[in-house]
Formats: sequence, C-alpha cells, structure tokens
Amino acid sequence: MPARLDHTIVRSRDRFAAARFLTELIDAPEPKPFGPFASVPLEGGVTLDYLDDDAPRIVPQHLAFLVPEEEFDAVFGRIQERELPYWADPHHHEPQRINHHHGGRGVYIDDPDGHSIEFITHTYVTD
Repeated sequence: MPARLDHTIVRSRDRFAAARFLTELIDAPEPKPFGPFASVPLEGGVTLDYLDDDAPRIVPQHLAFLVPEEEFDAVFGRIQERELPYWADPHHHEPQRINHHHGGRGVYIDDPDGHSIEFITHTYVTD
C-alpha cells in the first residue's frame, strides 16, 4: 500500500485564528481543539494541525487544495468578498488574476502568517 498523508503541522501566531482563516474560505466546520493544536479535517482523512509558535519568524509553507470547479467559484468569491490580495502565481508577479494551468483554474493567497495557500481545479500531476 502506498503511503498516505495523515496530517501535517502548520505553525502560526494564533492557531485558531489561522485555522479559521482557512475553514471560512473553504466553508468547513469550525476547527477543533486537539491537544496543543487547532485541527482542520480535510477530505481523505488528512488533517491540518495548526500550532502556536512564538519563534521570531514563522517559515512559510505552501498548501495546495484541489477543489471542484463549483467549489473554486465559491472560494474565489469569498476571497473577493473579503478583498484579499490574490495572485495567479506563487511569486506574486500577477496580482488580482487567476491562472488557467493544466486545463483548470488556480489562485494563490497568503494567510495571516505568510503561508501560501493555493486553490486549483486540476492537479498538476501528469502521468
């Protein structure tokens, strides 16, 4: 059996605020406390566990979410309603645009801790 990602830890200044930022965008349930974490369950049994970190600098991570077309529309609508900056690329060279890579659509935003969050409608993985 191939390995399956079970969970990953996302460091943040305020674990519940950071977790809520994501859950509100994807219209998911409120994050749940789990030990020192604010836990966000995702499709396929994967969990994002947000953890408070008081280090001088949080190292940014990249989190990419594959979503169906209609969910992309809903997420992108929430991004626009909140007037969040967004980009078509991970390097922030194409502000206030989405991309159309691999026959789908994609958008990048930064969360309050500087983590890059990507929403795509078509996976970049090719056979």
